[in-house]
Amino acid sequence: MNATSTPALPSAGFTLSDLPIRPLDAAGLAEIARSVATAQVVGIGESTRFAPETFAIRDALFHLLVQQYGFRTVALQDSADVAAVLDDYVVTGAGSATTALENAWGPWRHAEMATALDWIRDFNREHPADPVRIIAVKPAQAKPADYDLVLAAVRQAAPELLAELAAHLDPIRTAHDTDEHVQRAQGIHPGRAFRERAEDAATLVNSLKISDEARAAMRAIVDFHRNSVAGRGSFVGDDAIWATTIIDHRIATGQRIVYWDGIAHSAATTLGEQPTADTPPTVGSVLRGHYGDDYVSIAIGFHHGDVGIVDIPSPAPDFADSVLGSSELPVHWSDLRAADPIGPAKLRVISGVYNPAQDTAAFIAVASLSAAFDVLIHVREVSPLHWFS
Repeated sequence: MNATSTPALPSAGFTLSDLPIRPLDAAGLAEIARSVATAQVVGIGESTRFAPETFAIRDALFHLLVQQYGFRTVALQDSADVAAVLDDYVVTGAGSATTALENAWGPWRHAEMATALDWIRDFNREHPADPVRIIAVKPAQAKPADYDLVLAAVRQAAPELLAELAAHLDPIRTAHDTDEHVQRAQGIHPGRAFRERAEDAATLVNSLKISDEARAAMRAIVDFHRNSVAGRGSFVGDDAIWATTIIDHRIATGQRIVYWDGIAHSAATTLGEQPTADTPPTVGSVLRGHYGDDYVSIAIGFHHGDVGIVDIPSPAPDFADSVLGSSELPVHWSDLRAADPIGPAKLRVISGVYNPAQDTAAFIAVASLSAAFDVLIHVREVSPLHWFS
């Protein structure tokens, strides 16, 4: 079944001989798309958001699902107001892909994503009665313009308090470019917790007579920082709510959906080698519970590479990526539905707080690799995305 030799790496829990390894070429992409074509929702998760190689594979699969199998929605991890701007661009052509991404979550602000939006726009231009739509899994969140609105309101109502307010708001608005927890990891955080600064700003603003619009903007700013990774003190998000957004959209529109995210969210099971009833759900685990096999989870991982912001070494031997990267094929895929069940596994995850000196800690664990993911795609070496300046 395999096109490669099989090294013995028992510490990872499986070897290449346990997988139906196949090269990922155009025919392979077509076969993957065909194999998931009847699903209601297809989750395509990457182990890093920083590589064009993994992004391009996801985008290519998306194209096939749209063109050949009628999928008409892409769901992104971002806020509803951002998705509304992206959706307006791909439906109407207003502005450009680059300007539509100005307020998007940082991991989407690159040339590759702009190209992906342009492809959707071109498709929609040719299919105006049956367009692809973009939705977000998160509710609307604060954006930089909200800070300007609050500052302008205070400048008019109580100009003597403007400097004090700016001292609270100026540092924390930087989280819309670089997440607060990433700033801490990179050693560029200004010190005081952004949640505390936002709450102090709200105390000042709420004591003044300002417009309801400005008050709403201040509430949005506080909510944004309270619910951030740093504000919560945890990477555990609102995956169940995000999954419900996808389910509700499917019910309301009847459209089949491709969900783009990281593998920690798209996995069809909860995380951890021994999860319990109290283990937080993933988006994918909620979707699998709702749709059964009509939710399909595809994971795209990699072995090593320089992604520009950091040089990522070869993974530890007990990572699944170590086994997958030992293949002679530079890019390959496996349909885990066609293999014997594979138990616990670690898969590398490279986030904004990644530190190569702590590479062995950068992973997610699953109790069953084949339960968490239906299809595995693996790239040996990755390179940097083309980020907007």
